[in-house]
Amino acid sequence: MKSINRVVNPQRLVYIPFCKTECGTDFYINTGDCREIAGVLTENRRFETDFFEFFFFRKGNGYLLLETRKLELKDNMVLLLSPHQQQEWVVDEAALEYSFLIFRENFMRTFIADKFFMYRLLYCYQTDTPPCFVTEGSRLDLYGGILSKIKSELVRPVADSYHIIVSLLYYLLMLLNREYAGRYELPVDLPKNSYAFQFKELLETHIYEKQRIDEYADLLHISRVTLNHAVKAQFGVSANHLLKQRLLAALKNEFLFSNRSITQLADLFHFSDASHLMRFFKQQTGKTFTQYYRDYQAGEYE
Repeated sequence: MKSINRVVNPQRLVYIPFCKTECGTDFYINTGDCREIAGVLTENRRFETDFFEFFFFRKGNGYLLLETRKLELKDNMVLLLSPHQQQEWVVDEAALEYSFLIFRENFMRTFIADKFFMYRLLYCYQTDTPPCFVTEGSRLDLYGGILSKIKSELVRPVADSYHIIVSLLYYLLMLLNREYAGRYELPVDLPKNSYAFQFKELLETHIYEKQRIDEYADLLHISRVTLNHAVKAQFGVSANHLLKQRLLAALKNEFLFSNRSITQLADLFHFSDASHLMRFFKQQTGKTFTQYYRDYQAGEYE
């Protein structure tokens, strides 16, 4: 039995940075099909990357363990992965058929001044809905056509290729956002301000040391009420809900895949003591740390 105060790292995590030389240009973007990256998904048992990874599956099999989630890979599935998420692919790569798109967020920064653009996309940096959806073959054809145009510019770049690639990428990202919102019945209203998106960015930066809404409202120089109204209007949930879900996701990953004790986790996340941390975890999951670990080891994923 796993001690409540001891965490055993079940496997080594490999970190994979973006390699722009593979694109044949100086752009932090690449696209292609599964034949070009055969064997890459299962080369390392568990890994994370520092770039966005989108997969457009014509044929799927097996599943992906994305942090603590289990995502079954299906035919006609679109999979949208954000950076720094732990991945473990349990698949027969030879039986998969897909196109891929990878890019660094800063690839678009010169062209798109909005620093919160990726946070505006409903499938990025979220925990409530899965980062995937099943679509129609005609939609995959549409997405595939855009990817082909991007690939053509990468293979034969000319003076204006960067601007064309960014415009194509922007178009694709917005189309995906529209379909994702429709699949999960999410709000797609135009933003009235950037508070909700700034809040999501701050969560990614400060979740380890700040667990109170007031702290984030102070960082934004607005009231708690204003922040909550902005988040509710943009994402359909409260700011406190987003904070707790992001904190829980980070906590689960540290618990499962680091060597820290529960006491050390409490210190890492700035809880007053280990009992406070254990209470929070039980309230959010319905399980103790020991129960959660047992279930995960037994293959009971989320």
